[in-house]
Amino acid sequence: MVQKWFEEAKLGIFIHYGIYAVNGIAESWSFYNGRISHEDYMKQLDGFTAKNFDAAKWADLIEKSGAKYAVLTTKHHDGVALWDTQYSDLNVVQKTPAKRDLIKEYAEAITKKGIKLGMYYSLIDWSHPDYPSVYEGGKVPEDLSKVNKFSSPVDGVQDEEKWKRFLEFNNNQLKELLTNYGKVDLLWFDGDWERSAEQWNLPEFKHYLQSFNPDIIINSRLQGHGDYKTPEQGIPITRPEGPWEFCTTINSSWGYQPADNEYKSLKQIIRMFCDCITMGGNMLLDIGPMEDGTVDKRQEDILLGLGKWISTHEEAVYNTTEGIHTRYYLGGSTVSKDKKSLYLFVYDDPKECICLKGLSNKINKITVLHSGKELDHEIHGGVPWFNIPGTTWIYMTPEDAHEHVTVLKLELEGELDMYGGSGAVVTHN
Repeated sequence: MVQKWFEEAKLGIFIHYGIYAVNGIAESWSFYNGRISHEDYMKQLDGFTAKNFDAAKWADLIEKSGAKYAVLTTKHHDGVALWDTQYSDLNVVQKTPAKRDLIKEYAEAITKKGIKLGMYYSLIDWSHPDYPSVYEGGKVPEDLSKVNKFSSPVDGVQDEEKWKRFLEFNNNQLKELLTNYGKVDLLWFDGDWERSAEQWNLPEFKHYLQSFNPDIIINSRLQGHGDYKTPEQGIPITRPEGPWEFCTTINSSWGYQPADNEYKSLKQIIRMFCDCITMGGNMLLDIGPMEDGTVDKRQEDILLGLGKWISTHEEAVYNTTEGIHTRYYLGGSTVSKDKKSLYLFVYDDPKECICLKGLSNKINKITVLHSGKELDHEIHGGVPWFNIPGTTWIYMTPEDAHEHVTVLKLELEGELDMYGGSGAVVTHN
């Protein structure tokens, strides 16, 4: 059962922070895929200073973005922990010049702001000696030459004892995260695909996590045992069933890569956000801080711009439910909790008017949310005695538009009622 706060949050901020920011290379995958040796990858430990890391600044930025929760990579697939774990010396406190428990500082700052606390944790650990001890589902592949040494044994021999030890290691690290840093609201797992649900000891593993906090929310990456879906990088075309969250990057990298200049514009990010809430989902927008802990100004500007747009239009964002189908209106929308207001997201500047089909309610008033300006509308057609509504034309000009996305508020008589039929032959004229 997903907590109510999650479905009402609308926006979360994802933070990929780790030693991979030192050389600005792909987090973990760069050595797994052989682009760099594991040894060279780990040399980045020496350059990780976090000298300008200021968790309060991060929390302030996240608050200003309009996000209601944050998720930080406590440990990626490379096995490098950002906290003072007692179960491995591969952590930033013992192995880097940073010598700080970054998770402690992050958890305190986020919690202080009243933002829900999320922790990303990689189930797989490509640096742990006990991890590459078995194959997915316990099946030895026919072609051992294709086995990656970081994830499974290259000799075809499985060691169940080692695997049990690794699961205990994960349990211990997760216990630290769930008991040493106050209440953790959300666990964001990654890497479940390399082992089966049985190998991850599910559902017992989930019960173990819930024993620390029965209200904890766990994402979908738990071999079918998660609480909500996490489509990544591609906005769903069909609304996923149940609660969901779209995770995406601001440019095309999760962690900080200085050479990645493929930034999405603020307009694009706002529009993607509107698309998510139209379908009743959240957006988890990722930033990748630099090695020293500072956030690239381009990423900061996007978060601040998004926050500014949300605060101007917050009644159309928070305390709303998913919108109407695009067959009624060719844009995004949300509906107020009492179902008496419909908010239309206008993505482009209209030539003459906005078209809304299938609305059975009488409209009492239409306003442009950011300016308060009232707009006129007229209804053409319709067959009232068959309860078939006409087409609503809302008169709006480019001058009425917001610089990014315009929101129109339609105040309705009664609760929203949309007609879904295919029309009828008009008789009794």
